[in-house]
Amino acid sequence: MACRMNITKESNNIASLIKSTREKLGLGRTEFANLLGMNSTGERTVRGWETGEHKPTKGKIDAINNLEEQLNDIRAKAPFKYDDSTPAEFKFIDLFAGIGGIRQPFQELGGECVLTSEWDKFAQKTYVANYGEVPNGDITNIKSKDVPDHDVLLAGFPCQSFSQAGLKQGFDDTRGTMFFEVQRILAEKRPKAFLLENVKQLKGHNKGRTLETILAILRGEHKQDIPSDIPMSDEARKALSQKLNYHTEFRVLRAGDFGAPQNRERIFIVGFDKDYYGKDADFNELFDWPTPPKTKTRLGKILQTPKQLAKLDDRYTISDKLWAGHKKRKAEHLLKGNGFGYSLFNHDSEYVSTISARYYKDGSEVLIDQSDIGRNPRLLTPRECARLQGFPDNFIVDAVSHGQIYKQFGNSVCINVIRAVAESMRDTMVSADKVKVRTQP
Repeated sequence: MACRMNITKESNNIASLIKSTREKLGLGRTEFANLLGMNSTGERTVRGWETGEHKPTKGKIDAINNLEEQLNDIRAKAPFKYDDSTPAEFKFIDLFAGIGGIRQPFQELGGECVLTSEWDKFAQKTYVANYGEVPNGDITNIKSKDVPDHDVLLAGFPCQSFSQAGLKQGFDDTRGTMFFEVQRILAEKRPKAFLLENVKQLKGHNKGRTLETILAILRGEHKQDIPSDIPMSDEARKALSQKLNYHTEFRVLRAGDFGAPQNRERIFIVGFDKDYYGKDADFNELFDWPTPPKTKTRLGKILQTPKQLAKLDDRYTISDKLWAGHKKRKAEHLLKGNGFGYSLFNHDSEYVSTISARYYKDGSEVLIDQSDIGRNPRLLTPRECARLQGFPDNFIVDAVSHGQIYKQFGNSVCINVIRAVAESMRDTMVSADKVKVRTQP
């Protein structure tokens, strides 16, 4: 039974009831505020309520009273809620989780997620709708010692600072320094393995030196100090003095090679703790990157049928004005001798361009030809974006606005690729555990 608040109570009683309700639901102030639909200052407002500095409105009190019931209803309907009826084969944490694309294959393999971190409130909404769990917010606010013990660390750390769409500032960009938040958790918790994901441009950033630094830190080979002007938490900087000892490899993998009709390339970094597994575990022999099946792909396999599209409004067909603008800009680029401009595809296209977080703006990177029915091209629907990234059809895509869900799928991973890497990592850990048991004194 949820705690019910009476608006006539004294401020201190209201404050204590708000705090007890929040803690009962296992939510931080930021997550609590996000579920109440509050803005970026929501955490500060909730703090003020709990200290008695000010009182919520009657409408907010009603919303708080209904929050437990609302959250229970969401959890009951979540299609990928963790099934705890059988013991987990391993435990993992999901950092910079987005909408849970990296989580899903590891959960499918029998893993239990014991911590999720995602700061974006809209991504949190999609995550809780599908997994029934409210992610913790900003990882920089979570102390390493408070992170639950786990076997595998997963992190699709922010990529904007390394991407073609970003400024390519790398460690000079705060988003690029999020790797050091991963490092401090590895130093504290020493999981058996990790998987990191980023844009392929990380490989060549700063003539390869950024990736070299990351790999050296993970392998415990880094000898140079990180400049003091590179922003990171005190805890992260202190953790750099602790030498890791992970067997670490990286590879750029393409979604189209794993059955997804998308020319999406990402770099993946895997690691296995040599201190845990011992010197007899030779990961050069034990670990193999998954072999891409390179099955023939066709865009039509992920497109919704005309009957399915007919049930939707025609918001996906672009306007005459936007279509004219696309054609004009493409013609201008052709005159300049480059191929920039919109990209048009049809059912028979082998694959499409990589969808990005900006897809919702004009859809120029992937437009679907509708000339056969006398219409302007259209955007992919949210369901088609989900399929393009390998999400199953029961994945909930309407927990947020169209603009936000397009951003989320543009920022997400291709599950087909993650699944293949996860299976290789699982097999490697099983083999390494056997070596460890066999060689123990």
